[in-house]
Amino acid sequence: MSIRIRQASVADAAPLLELFKDTIRRVNCRDYAPDQIAAWTSEILPEVWAARLMSRWCAVAANDAEQPIGFGDLEANGHLDRFFVHADYQGRGVGTALMTAIFARATKQQHARIFSEVSITARPFFLNHGFRVITDQLVFSRGAAFLNYRMERWL
Repeated sequence: MSIRIRQASVADAAPLLELFKDTIRRVNCRDYAPDQIAAWTSEILPEVWAARLMSRWCAVAANDAEQPIGFGDLEANGHLDRFFVHADYQGRGVGTALMTAIFARATKQQHARIFSEVSITARPFFLNHGFRVITDQLVFSRGAAFLNYRMERWL
């Protein structure tokens, strides 16, 4: 399988929202309770999702059939907001290809560091890609509490 990295377009909004929800339901469910998963994936307005997606640089990983199999978005201040790999493509190099593209973009934008709030599930992947934990934190969203980690990587 080849992985092609490209910049997201508005046409990617709906497929990436489905990838996001599906990955949380099928992968992050290992580390979060059903009520947390339900809160994490609910009440997302497609038009708000699309606007947010287009407000920043977003790398999309596509498979041979040009279907999105992962994405990561980088804000202008170096914040890596969302980073998800399709449940069926975990452990196949998609995340590494995306992270490489994000590092390249951050370097091009002259960021000294990338920072993110990382799930329990994604923490090992981020550690393996040079990030360090700044602190763990409890965040509240849609009535649920979530443990995650503030992490950073200096470039």
